[in-house]
Amino acid sequence: MNAFIAVVLVCANGLAQEACTDTDALEVRKVRVANELGCATGWQEIIARTERRDEVGRTAYLKTECRRVKEPQ
Repeated sequence: MNAFIAVVLVCANGLAQEACTDTDALEVRKVRVANELGCATGWQEIIARTERRDEVGRTAYLKTECRRVKEPQ
């Protein structure tokens, strides 16, 4: 069975989108979701609860990813 991980990266404005990865992001948030649709919703609330919420849109931007993970059977 497959599951998905929704990943939200907070990236500095000076960092190109393709260069913003888990290791280069200012902050990384991950949450397991039931399906791909879950990757596209709910991240706004996650970021709104962080200390970096005021930086988004001014000194930082968000990058979201949906990663498929194989669960052991």
